[in-house]
Amino acid sequence: MSKRKVCVVTGTRSEFGLFYWLMKEIETDEDLELQIIATGMHLSPEFGLTYKEIEKEFTIDKKIEMLLSSDTPIGISKSMGLAQISFAEAYEELKPEMVVVLGDRYETFSAASAAMIARIPIAHLHGGETTEGAFDESIRHSITKMSHLHFTATEEYRNRVIQLGEHPDRVFNVGGLGIDNIKRLDLLNKKEFEKSIDFKLNKKNILVTFHPVTLENATAQEQFTELLEAIDELEDTHIIFTKANSDTNGRIINQMIDKYVEKNRDKAISFTSMGQLRYLSALQYVDAVVGNSSSGLLEAPTFKIGTINIGDRQKGRIKAKSVVDCKPQKEDIQKALDKLHSNAFQNLLKNVKNPYGDGGAAVKIKEVLKDISLDGILKKSFYDLGVHDEKL
Repeated sequence: MSKRKVCVVTGTRSEFGLFYWLMKEIETDEDLELQIIATGMHLSPEFGLTYKEIEKEFTIDKKIEMLLSSDTPIGISKSMGLAQISFAEAYEELKPEMVVVLGDRYETFSAASAAMIARIPIAHLHGGETTEGAFDESIRHSITKMSHLHFTATEEYRNRVIQLGEHPDRVFNVGGLGIDNIKRLDLLNKKEFEKSIDFKLNKKNILVTFHPVTLENATAQEQFTELLEAIDELEDTHIIFTKANSDTNGRIINQMIDKYVEKNRDKAISFTSMGQLRYLSALQYVDAVVGNSSSGLLEAPTFKIGTINIGDRQKGRIKAKSVVDCKPQKEDIQKALDKLHSNAFQNLLKNVKNPYGDGGAAVKIKEVLKDISLDGILKKSFYDLGVHDEKL
């Protein structure tokens, strides 16, 4: 029997981190053949050429250049068009029997659109989530409607995918993929970690990851200034910055990080990409993840550390009790940081549970990808909740 060709599409460092163990599971399964398409930020010198990280472990079958140097709305729309053309050609050449995509980024939308037109079944990971501050929300739900198999991170998200008209038999709640990394990676001890980033930790430490809120006009500079002013007043605290993605106005934030680190070399350091091992190792030793990255919601709670979640980028996502929401204003951020270090909050952290589960997602997804019948999978009927509720 020939192996089932499963093509994984990845465009960012964080997404590859989530895909890692699933890719390993597919690669080592004798009934499956792993194909990898790397695109987007992976191929950009500005974002650290992270495709090289992939190549340390896997063979990339196709590299799709699609990022124009502009991060304006016009630039991003053109990048999407370029990606769609290139994905169409790549699928024609690789002939995958299934395409696997994750999340809600614009390059993922292009990958899914081209696969749908090519009549290739699509498996979508981390659907059903809501992020009201970003156009990712619409992109994610659009990818859901183009996809044929769905793997969600919580039961609530599974229900939302079904609410979008997807058949319950094809929607699987497997938990968050990021937790597999925490459980399966051999994380660095404190000494190794400090050596790996060439930076000494202080009594208190925070990890800052802040991305533009794509549905707000030109607020990146304003909001990030408020954040920098708030953290600048912290005492005995070292700051590790990881830079923004290639979203609209991401460059503004990255330039501001460079300026801040230049002025504060004694207490701050920045990375275009820390890589999964160093990033997760960092979560063992920082007091909080500060900013608006999904990792503060998905992974940080497993380490029983705080998350200061700023603004609306993650609005609507399920959150652990370790997450403190605040407005993107200096005073509000400072209040959240005060709360973080309070005795009551530190005690609460000891018993925090991660709502995204405790690992095992990669194996569960691989088993479905391997065993599910693809006969007739492309024809989808809308699963109407109203009709099905009446039958119950």
